[in-house]
Amino acid sequence: VQLQASGGGLVQTGGSLRLSCAASGRTFSSYTMGWFRQAPGKEREFVAAISWRGSSTYYADSVRGRFTISRDNAKNTLYLQMNSLKPEDTAVYYCAAGRYDGRYGSSWYIGVSSALMYDYWGQGTQVTVSS
Repeated sequence: VQLQASGGGLVQTGGSLRLSCAASGRTFSSYTMGWFRQAPGKEREFVAAISWRGSSTYYADSVRGRFTISRDNAKNTLYLQMNSLKPEDTAVYYCAAGRYDGRYGSSWYIGVSSALMYDYWGQGTQVTVSS
């Protein structure tokens, strides 16, 4: 599957942005999807994940309550609605696709928050939040 992220930009503190990730191929609906981000000089970090049916979601503590991940399998598109943005949210945001193998059982969040679970990555979209 090929992924194309878009929707980034420059926004003031407290503003909102919605990122999109368009996927090619007919197997999008079978993948767990995630958003990660990488700020300058920092390692890539997990932001949010959503199960293949969209019934389960998981967020990093730093974005929980402000960001919402969703997907539209009919449109092969993943979204990240970002509200109440802060300067520390400034980063390149990447979407990713992978298949969770169930190794953590009910602790699904352990697997989906690791970049190692994802096989396919988008090119990234820059989000800059000014103070």
